[in-house]
Amino acid sequence: MSDGFGHPRERERPWVMRTYSGHSTAKASNELYRTNLAKGQTGLSIAFDLPTQTGYDADHVLARGEVGKVGVPVTHLGHMGELLDGIPVGEMNTSMTINATAPWLFSLYLEHAAAGGVASQQLRGTTQNDLVKEFLSRGTYIFGPEASRRLTVDMVTYCAKEVPNWNPMNVCSYHLQEAGATPVQEIAYALATAIGVLDAVRDGGQLGDDEFVSAVASISFFVNAGIRFVEEICKMRAFTQMWDHICADRYGITDPKARRFRYGVQVNSLGLTESQPENNVQRIVLEALGVTMSKRARTRSLQLPAWNEALGLPQPWDQQWSLRMQQVLALETDLLEYDDIFDGSHVIEGRTAELVEAAQAELGEVEEMGGVFEAIPELKRRLVESHTERMRLIESGEMTVVGQNSFTETAESPLGGSDSVLRVDAGVHDELVSDLLRWRAERNGEAVAEALDELRRVAATDENIVPATRALARAGGTTGEWAGALREVFGEYQAPTGVGAAMGLASTGLRAVAERCKSLAEGPPRFLVAKPGLDGHSNGAEQIAIAARDAGMEVIYQGIRHTPEVIAQVASDEDPDVIGLSILSGSHLELVPDVMRALETVGVSAPVVVGGIIPEEDRVVLAAAGVAAVYTPSSFELAPMMGEIVDLVESDRATIVRP
Repeated sequence: MSDGFGHPRERERPWVMRTYSGHSTAKASNELYRTNLAKGQTGLSIAFDLPTQTGYDADHVLARGEVGKVGVPVTHLGHMGELLDGIPVGEMNTSMTINATAPWLFSLYLEHAAAGGVASQQLRGTTQNDLVKEFLSRGTYIFGPEASRRLTVDMVTYCAKEVPNWNPMNVCSYHLQEAGATPVQEIAYALATAIGVLDAVRDGGQLGDDEFVSAVASISFFVNAGIRFVEEICKMRAFTQMWDHICADRYGITDPKARRFRYGVQVNSLGLTESQPENNVQRIVLEALGVTMSKRARTRSLQLPAWNEALGLPQPWDQQWSLRMQQVLALETDLLEYDDIFDGSHVIEGRTAELVEAAQAELGEVEEMGGVFEAIPELKRRLVESHTERMRLIESGEMTVVGQNSFTETAESPLGGSDSVLRVDAGVHDELVSDLLRWRAERNGEAVAEALDELRRVAATDENIVPATRALARAGGTTGEWAGALREVFGEYQAPTGVGAAMGLASTGLRAVAERCKSLAEGPPRFLVAKPGLDGHSNGAEQIAIAARDAGMEVIYQGIRHTPEVIAQVASDEDPDVIGLSILSGSHLELVPDVMRALETVGVSAPVVVGGIIPEEDRVVLAAAGVAAVYTPSSFELAPMMGEIVDLVESDRATIVRP
């Protein structure tokens, strides 16, 4: 490699390049993976659909509308074989974004590899397996904190003994930032999560000294990178320093290689805008700089979102564009030819030191609360407050978002149109149900029953869950059966919403709406905010609930993952003036009509509004189904939105005939 003057300069090996993908079916996703690998992608990053993530088979009522929408459905070993057909798993570095059902999907992966003659010692990859951030932000948890920690510990100890090149836990600060975390909170809560798991591994006594060193070295991180890329560089350097000290001082790790902060990245999706989405291209590139420019704290793997993810599922061409961004950065520029270009910078080192000091103090507070698993309700409250402040800054214009709250004038984009996002065929659900029924009919039912009994027995003891899980995978068990058996033992958990305890910072506009609500003859509006289906991304619903509360409404919000019938029953019991449905998984065309029918069945006639990532053409369909208003990510001004909801309530009340 030349420096431009004919002098050779050595280039460092690039990071692993991934695109986060999966949709519709295992077969369709396999075709996408093989296409992306042929285009130069160097690792797999598997996105699973919500039923797979939350432990339901396709024929469960909560799976309706969700199958294949945000990822690939993998229900049994046959699906894992279809998904990885023709892909050499012994040579591949595979990342699986899976958490509550991580032991199950990991076991399916191991069994698929074993059937192909690939030993577990050859496998390289990562399971996300971070349940703390599921409780705090992403919402695909199943079991409570104690049981969730136990399952994670079981995977860490199993991998230390049997799958030494696998990262069994990818501590995920990514979704903390998506939920509003400041850089200080992101660092502190992620490190607290790693400590909470490794302390349990150490205290569990399943590993010898050398195996524990391997376990510590196997913990990786999955980090967000926002648009403030200079601060993001400092954040990553702070992460690196603090993790090195934790490994050395808390766990006595003497090998510097075992203390490395190993992390992968997807750059920020929270900041991608529906308005002028072409601006997302430069946002993605700038955010990538935050995790690649500093050699001392450079990412080991990178996946970039597509420019149009605020609109819906990206097309293969959109993912190719994101991959080409990485390739140009790594292979055309001279970035990888130099040592750390920030060493000696008093600006970078000063801001890094500030972040370390503040994050250490925040981490200390978590430790004083008993650790991260014990502190979940308080941490949720803090994140909701941070996100509320972020929304206030955007609405007030104190935080500039180009194309959204400033420079909104635009020429028509040639990138739009109904074909700009991928749509999952509505027949995928029925296809998967048929496949599931066929699979159940053809397998050895007695062997599955025995494997499920053994799984329940092991779950009720302190034995490692992975061997029994692998046995169920071999026998032909399904995702829903694995999770269902463990639900019987561990129960099911409902995480705190953080809404009730969070302090709002009402804007002038919201205070004006609140004064208006006080003056209503029949009292303030009662607003039911609900999340039907399996979509666990509750950040938007939480912000709507807080804004409505600060606007003087009485808010009913009971968290995530409810059937249409449950929502209708709550509406019947609570008698709201308006009902708001939040759906971010793309299942709005199925779930909204289901909720409307359920409301009609119980005699609730309150107007319904819907929020989510909803394409323009779908808004017409929802309006025809009786939806009073649709809000999308471009609806960032909360005060006008709350005013419109009060307008709706007043209009509806005026039509009611009083006795």
